[in-house]
Amino acid sequence: MSTTAPHRPTKLELLELLAAIGTAQWRDFAAAAARHGLTSTQAKVLAQLDGPVPMRGLAALLACDASNVTGIVDRLQVRGLVRREPEPRDRRVKNVVATDEGRDVMRRVREEMQATHGALDALDEAEGATLYALLGRLRPVMERDPAS
Repeated sequence: MSTTAPHRPTKLELLELLAAIGTAQWRDFAAAAARHGLTSTQAKVLAQLDGPVPMRGLAALLACDASNVTGIVDRLQVRGLVRREPEPRDRRVKNVVATDEGRDVMRRVREEMQATHGALDALDEAEGATLYALLGRLRPVMERDPAS
């Protein structure tokens, strides 16, 4: 009886698989956000707001110019999903904070990501734990600023 060795993927195969999964997850996220009248970028801003985040920090997270963030935050603020607050230690800095309504909308967006939930439901508990551990190891390395 012969056993087949497991496929040993190349780095390129791993990168392509991560990119495909990321693209599918982003598409699912954007569709759920659209059902709540949000662009994917507006939803991405809301998703970053676990607490106060400086406008400049949002620009860095979105990899865009601060002037773009101003328009995005303006539109979210008009809808009552975020508010601006001065930074207590430096009143020149404006922090963006999700309102209760903004947090509720973001919770619903995440709950409505049906394709993503379906894919994760296909994993058993051990596979989910393994995936979480592996992605947890990759995340800080991949989020590191390449300039540093």
